[in-house]
Amino acid sequence: MPFKILLSHDPSHWDEQVHAYEDIDLTLSGHTHGMQFGVNLPFLKWSPVQYAYKQWAGLYQRGRQYLYVNAGLGFIGYHGRVGFLPEITVFELRRA
Repeated sequence: MPFKILLSHDPSHWDEQVHAYEDIDLTLSGHTHGMQFGVNLPFLKWSPVQYAYKQWAGLYQRGRQYLYVNAGLGFIGYHGRVGFLPEITVFELRRA
């Protein structure tokens, strides 16, 4: 059975639509930018964006499906970031 990856701009699609397709193993998303502001520490992750998006940064799992939300490189409005640095994520996929 092939491993399926879905690229979706908005992480809210994962809850709204992707779960209906059980054959999608991993969804990669962005869009939230971590709201360019927050606290991103190993023991605490907080940003005002969490009030707009249920999944907003990092890895999430439901059943056998995964969602990874990248904080991105860009910005909206304010030309900077506080607490959430620009992110480039590298995945290495291996056959189990």
